[in-house]
Amino acid sequence: MVLVLLLLLAAALLVLGFEMFLVMGVPAIASRYVYQPGLPDIVIAQKMMGGVNVSTLLAIPFFIFAADLMARGTIAKRLMDLIQRNLGHRAGGIGHTTVVSCMSFGAVCGSAPATVAALGRLLKPELVRAGYSERFSLGLIASSAECALLIPPSITLLVYGWLTGTSIAALFAGGLSVGIVLGLAFLAMVHIETRRSGARPDPRASAAERVAALKAGLLALGMPVIILGGIYGGKFTATEAAAVSVAYALLVEIGVYRSLGWRDVVDTAQASAVTTVTIFVLLAMGSLVAYFITLAQVPNLLIAFFQDNQIGWISFLLLVNLLLLVAGMFIDPNSILLVLVPTLYPVAVSLGIDPVHFGLIVCLNICIGMITPPFGLDLFVTSTTLDRPVETVVAGIWPFIAANLLVLAVVSYVPSVSLLLPRLLAN
Repeated sequence: MVLVLLLLLAAALLVLGFEMFLVMGVPAIASRYVYQPGLPDIVIAQKMMGGVNVSTLLAIPFFIFAADLMARGTIAKRLMDLIQRNLGHRAGGIGHTTVVSCMSFGAVCGSAPATVAALGRLLKPELVRAGYSERFSLGLIASSAECALLIPPSITLLVYGWLTGTSIAALFAGGLSVGIVLGLAFLAMVHIETRRSGARPDPRASAAERVAALKAGLLALGMPVIILGGIYGGKFTATEAAAVSVAYALLVEIGVYRSLGWRDVVDTAQASAVTTVTIFVLLAMGSLVAYFITLAQVPNLLIAFFQDNQIGWISFLLLVNLLLLVAGMFIDPNSILLVLVPTLYPVAVSLGIDPVHFGLIVCLNICIGMITPPFGLDLFVTSTTLDRPVETVVAGIWPFIAANLLVLAVVSYVPSVSLLLPRLLAN
């Protein structure tokens, strides 16, 4: 009963519009007085600071800074031009270019909002010019950007790996597999819409234009090669890869392309610092929440419940997906990870679900939450970036949510989709 009251308190704070660190923190502190009234106050500060004093988490500010540098510079445009020169002349060319460009930029930044901000203004006029409706164009851009949360380097997978102790390299490999499957689903939707709307392809680029685009975008393509090659080749860890990504972005944008000046770098660093602080405040509070969840024996209670009622992994994943889909409509991705993963992960492991498989299910649900009304973050980023009403973005997003749900079902109940590549790389 006390646990139910604490959950109701958190829900009330959320509905009343309190910041997420208070929505998590107030019930956590209240649970301390309920379950551990004799616990010294200093323990709260220790758990919060100790939770974020982890070297793996240093990858987050580095990847955020690298993503912001590339979004402000010209790497995004060069990647898009390279892909458009090679795909634009095919049926649905600019639609396919949109999906592949978002996947490619996601492979160098790991951030869905950064992908929308960097590519949205470039792609939307081209989609409308080719004959796609504005609603479909907005929905395609917002949805394709989610691939950045799956395709490494993914900040979401980094946080999940930190929370659960799962191999970051294995999560990145699984994320690459699932991200490609999701991208293929969007490509199929582009094909269907192209046939329905009669959207026109671009003129075929000449060999000289393709070579010029390749030369212009070659250094941009080097980022994912260096990051993923370094991680899977054993040359550096995910944290070191994040630091290398910043150095590479600075070298390319300032030293080679000369698209940014040092004043731009300082401004970008300030914006990245604000984003980083916001995330780390939530991570610190999430560490405290996870600690009190453990003290309250919530995971053990859930494990006992599932065992007593003989509920298997198939039913469990169905319940998890429903819970995460609803949570994604109202709560930001990091808060979902910090509150629900410490509770659900031990239950998943007890039912024999692979940690990497479960992590990709959680991450894909978070992707869907990013584009799900009423509070999907990418809906508002797309609306603000492209200066269109949120209602117009929402109107175009529903077919892509349906495609996401189909992919979610496949990923949930066909574990090899997310586990085949990690297992191959482990051998």
